Amino acid sequence: MTEQLRLMAVHAHPDDESSKGAAAMAKYSAEGVDVLVVTCTGGERGSVLNPKLDRPEIWQNIAEIRRAEMDRAREILGVRQAWLGFVDSGLPEGDPLPPLPDGCFGLMDPDVAAEPLVELIRSFRPHVITTYDERGGYPHPDHVMTHKVTMAAFEAANDPARFPDKGEPWQPLKLYYNMGWSRKRMTLLHEAMLELTGESPFTEWLKEWSQRSDGEDWPDPDTRVTTKVPCGEFFETRDDALRAHATQVDPEGFWFAVPLNIQQKIWPTEDYELVKSFVETTAPEDDLFTGVR
Repeated sequence: MTEQLRLMAVHAHPDDESSKGAAAMAKYSAEGVDVLVVTCTGGERGSVLNPKLDRPEIWQNIAEIRRAEMDRAREILGVRQAWLGFVDSGLPEGDPLPPLPDGCFGLMDPDVAAEPLVELIRSFRPHVITTYDERGGYPHPDHVMTHKVTMAAFEAANDPARFPDKGEPWQPLKLYYNMGWSRKRMTLLHEAMLELTGESPFTEWLKEWSQRSDGEDWPDPDTRVTTKVPCGEFFETRDDALRAHATQVDPEGFWFAVPLNIQQKIWPTEDYELVKSFVETTAPEDDLFTGVR
């Protein structure tokens, strides 16, 4: 190919782009790939997870603050970013779970909600799109809807009969799911931390995973990985972008508990599952643009 490569990453909330595939995006951006993050909601119902910022004035301006945080993270990663404009559903809690708020993203018809994403796909013309698997990566209603909307838009973008006033049809060549914390990755980092310090941030997580031995409630993403993108040198950039979402991330919390040199040694990749491809490729891959370049 002689034209610039383009990558679109579709996420549910501001901060998701910095915790899922951020190092790979920073790597591709540094290599000259045009990277666009699409954020489906404004994160209006997100919690303030940084105890130092859990103050009334933060809660009162959370939507505006999260937009500013997204701007900073985007600059750090070296990517572009677009909002789809849907309203955060919040994470329902309780037994039984309460209904989702009226008008929120999680209650949208995916085929209707796909329209603005189709328009973005046709204008940006990505060669590769990444999003979440059918569980949303984890079962947040906005993450599950992000999956549904992305799948609907991927199918509609090249169909001239769908949304005919939203630009010229375009066929993205590959679609990937982000594959996050696998049990194998967690176990290796857990063992490395025990050897280094005698303590591990993954002890309780692995214990809970073992208790769900049937795997139905908590399947292991590692069994589905087809593509491992080497990007360890961009882990620091990823962490800086994540810290930019200051209301959402405790800078002394779980995400930063394992030293970067340990992560880079033990698991220097970000992992994906290839689910659709219009180019020839063979797994395992080490590049989202295998078969496209």
